[in-house]
This record gives sequence, C-alpha cells and structure tokens, in this order.
Amino acid sequence: MNLANIKKAKKILDNNECVAIPTETVYGLAGNAYSNKACKKIFKLKKRPKSNPLIVHYHNIQNLKKDCIFNNDFIKLYKKFCPGPITFVLYLKKNSEISKFATNYKKTLAVRFPKHPITRKLLKKLDYPLAAPSANLSSKVSAVNSSDVRDDFGKKIKFILEGGKSSIGLESTIVDLRNKPKILRLGGLETSLIKKVLNKKVLINNNPLKISSPGQFKLHYSPGIPISLNARKIKKGEACLFINKTKEIRSNYYFLSKNGNLKEAARNLYSILRKIKKNKHKSIVVKKIPNKGLGKTINDRLIRASKF
Repeated sequence: MNLANIKKAKKILDNNECVAIPTETVYGLAGNAYSNKACKKIFKLKKRPKSNPLIVHYHNIQNLKKDCIFNNDFIKLYKKFCPGPITFVLYLKKNSEISKFATNYKKTLAVRFPKHPITRKLLKKLDYPLAAPSANLSSKVSAVNSSDVRDDFGKKIKFILEGGKSSIGLESTIVDLRNKPKILRLGGLETSLIKKVLNKKVLINNNPLKISSPGQFKLHYSPGIPISLNARKIKKGEACLFINKTKEIRSNYYFLSKNGNLKEAARNLYSILRKIKKNKHKSIVVKKIPNKGLGKTINDRLIRASKF
C-alpha cells in the first residue's frame, strides 16, 4: 500500500479539491462532505443533476454519530455487512455539518462504509467523511479501474488513488431505513441477505416517483449506444452480450463470465460495456440473464442503460 499516494490524496482533499478513490463496488469521485465548495465541484465534474444526492463515505460507525440518527435495523445491518457494499439512508441530525449540496437540502443522508483497504486507510486519516458518487460522467457507465476514470475525465481530476480493479464491479445496494426497510437500489449485496438479517419484510422500491437517494434516475449506466434485452436475433454489426461463453466465438460476441457465474459477470459488466463502445459497435443485444441473485442487479443496470 503506497502511503505517499494516500498522503497526496489527503492533501488535495484538505484543499477542497476532488480525487478519485477505489472501492470494492466502483471507483468514486470524492470530496470533503462538509465542504460546499468540494461538493459543488463533484456535481460540476460529473455533470450530475443537483437533484441527485451524493453517498457519503465514513470509516466507521463512530465517525457517523455526529451526523446521523441510528436505529436498530441500521445497527444490525452495520454489524453484519460493514464495511461492505451497502448504503443506508438515515435521518440527519440537526447540527450535522454535511453540505446541503450533498443532500440536495434534504433531512436525510445516504451513508456507506467502503471495504477497500486503501480508501479505508485514507478515511482514517481525514477529519471529515467523503462525498463520493461513482467516478464517471452522469448517466454513463461506472468506472471499475483507474483507466476508466481517466477515459471520462482526463486531467480534470487532480489525482486518482490507484487501487486496482473493483472486486464487485456493481454499485452498493441502497436501503432506506427511515421507516419500514425499503430497497431503493439493487446492488452488490443481495437483498435476500438483508431480509435474512432483519428478519422482516423488506420492500423493493427500485423505480420511485421521488428521488430520495443516488442511483434512481431511469437512464443510468449507459455506454452511449442502444441496448436491446433478451434478444433472439443478432443483426450485422451488433455486439452480442452473453452471460457465459458459447462454443461459437465471433468478433462481436462478448462474454460476462466463462460459465455463467453471476459474481464474475457482475465484476465484468461495466468493463465489457465500455469495451463494446470502444470497439465502435453501433448497438448491443443481450441474451437472457438469469433474474436471480446478482443477476437481478445486472438486469436492473442493463434495463436502465437501455433507456437510451
């Protein structure tokens, strides 16, 4: 682990500038969550709608105490899954210093405790949490390695903290814990595991009318070309995306995994969507992906990406 790079990232963040950070889900575009200046820069760099609030990253539960109100459901899920790919929507405390730009002037906050060791080391050194949405242009495919971040932003970002490829490759699962538990975004943690820990009904509200957390816009995760789902025919020049390798290999065939492994497929999804675009295909057809476990999240991302 390169401590010099962590120190460099800290110095830039202390000056209310933005850096890209690695997490186990996707790379994040990070800034001081207590700073209006830093949060404004995040929105500007990403070309992100101001109505789309930011997830704020903390090192541990102790750091969160001054900003949010806890409840029993949060404590249970934190103990079981954190640090990890789960984001909680909680009520803000009245005296919280979180920037109003990060919350879009709401009384709630989306919070997460990332697992990546480099980002955990960085968070431990800071006197503030990090607002960090995915490090990509708004509505486009998320970044799962540093080269993806460079492709989207070039030299507009001061520094990218290198952390290798994201191990999960899909954004965190967002659970609203303000009243009855509710999934607001499918993600890298399966909802069945959340239900098991809480031992109660968990609603899934993946397409709400009101935007109350990140990742709820209808068009999202798009490679910038049309996508058709559950395709049966492939037209000339189209890229075809499969869940597993087929006996027939063609230049326009792309495989998410060798044998239909959903974790491997999730990890490869965004990289392959970016690769298809770089290879100048005009559109993508997707062969059926099992709608179970992480397959549900993969399908969710592809559905949103297809609203082109």
